[in-house]
Amino acid sequence: MNPRRKKRLTLALLVLAGLGLSITLVMYALRSNIDLFYTPSEILQGKGENHEMPQVGQRLRIGGMVMPGSVKRDPKSLQVSFKIYDARGAIAVTYNGILPDLFREGQGVVAQGVMEPGNVVNAIQVLAKHDEKYVPPEVADAMKENHKGPASAYVGNDKGNDRS
Repeated sequence: MNPRRKKRLTLALLVLAGLGLSITLVMYALRSNIDLFYTPSEILQGKGENHEMPQVGQRLRIGGMVMPGSVKRDPKSLQVSFKIYDARGAIAVTYNGILPDLFREGQGVVAQGVMEPGNVVNAIQVLAKHDEKYVPPEVADAMKENHKGPASAYVGNDKGNDRS
């Protein structure tokens, strides 16, 4: 192999190695910032064909309806606990902060936070649903599937996750 061709081959291999390393680092950074969306039943029973359960410490988003009668506020702080439910279960959520103005019992919400032991989500952000004009497709599908009846039909369906 002549020296000029060898030099080009070495340069091409170095460029490919650098590109591969860059892609690997970008994918690693993105993976640590992804928050997967779950419904309460997916947290309790698993998500997808493999029934993958979220792990303790995993960042996630949980969406559903605020269970009537479950909102408990600490009078001395901004600590609030409530349950988000769907047709197959309910998950306890704790949040320390000011809730959105549209937050109320029976309202659709999405809470972003970290999974804690005992199927409790420690939320760092709570978003209240404000209208029906735009809903992400996965949230719309989950709402259609899980909220076909009135809220009163689901009130007792918290599957032992009572963390008052």
